[in-house]
Amino acid sequence: MEQTTEQGAKNAQNNKTVDESQLMARLHKGYASLKHQIHRVIVGQDEVIDAMLCCMLAGGHCIVQGVPGLAKTMMVHSIADAMKLTFNRIQFTPDLMPSDIIGADIIQRDPQSKKRRYEFIKGPIFAHVVLADEINRTPPKTQAALLQAMQEREVTVAGRTYTLDEPFFVLATQNPIEQEGTYPLPEAALDRFMFMIYIDYPTAREEHMIVKQTTTRKKVSAQQVLGRNDMVLFQEIVRMAPVSDVLIAYCIKLTRATRPNDPLATPMVKQYLKWGAGPRSGQFMTLGAKAKALIEGRVTPSLEDVQVVSKLVLRHRVIPNFNAEADGISVEGILDDLVENVPLPK
Repeated sequence: MEQTTEQGAKNAQNNKTVDESQLMARLHKGYASLKHQIHRVIVGQDEVIDAMLCCMLAGGHCIVQGVPGLAKTMMVHSIADAMKLTFNRIQFTPDLMPSDIIGADIIQRDPQSKKRRYEFIKGPIFAHVVLADEINRTPPKTQAALLQAMQEREVTVAGRTYTLDEPFFVLATQNPIEQEGTYPLPEAALDRFMFMIYIDYPTAREEHMIVKQTTTRKKVSAQQVLGRNDMVLFQEIVRMAPVSDVLIAYCIKLTRATRPNDPLATPMVKQYLKWGAGPRSGQFMTLGAKAKALIEGRVTPSLEDVQVVSKLVLRHRVIPNFNAEADGISVEGILDDLVENVPLPK
């Protein structure tokens, strides 16, 4: 009897392992199909696409910084098309109001009872994928309208709470050139974003392909290869993926090393940073490393995965001091030094 019970437990464990392997293989295959469809529309930008999809798989939101004309909108739209997700673009302007984003109660006349009643009209935030274009162009009051939606996946209007559909992904953009008349995002808002991604100009070869591809009559678009339920499942798989205590310890170590008053802080951090990153950094580095490993077909993330995603997580969470500005030291340089000098756990 004991042997039968033990054998049954082993079989159940083996079946569970097979199911998990199949799920992870499904994610890897689905990611490859998704990226192939995006590349039908977008030329190059592999690192940006990988970072964006990693963030989405981990259930986070990202902020992209780059000059106009680098296909940020088209990139996000292609992701939505390839999964048949609803997509809305919000152009942030100085006169944009919170109700323009989340919606408002409008007085409507009931056609049957002829009585007037309030009816909630949903704003553009009610979509699976939301592009917040030039988010630093609008005042803090309107920027704050995104915070509850990003963190809680719900919005509250006139005392009533409305839940947003899953998956829910916000990609915000910032223009690094024009800073006059802008409203820099406060630290509390920036901390809601999992990744900050820098998008650069394409190479000469890529630019040639872009011009050639977009100046003909043929219009190329991403075809649907996944559905909404697939992305919800993939996000669950990322959460299920095993991770070692050593890797978590390394994420925490990198986070604490950004704080100038912490014993783990590097000499460069002590000299050039005013404030370091908060606890969300360790959470996002762990999730980002999991997602990166899974899209590459690996079950468990490595310490190298953490190093790759660490700059994406930390660059908008650390604040340089006056010494950094006076000496011409960038955040990127400080983070490069951090990754190089914080020792790997044994």
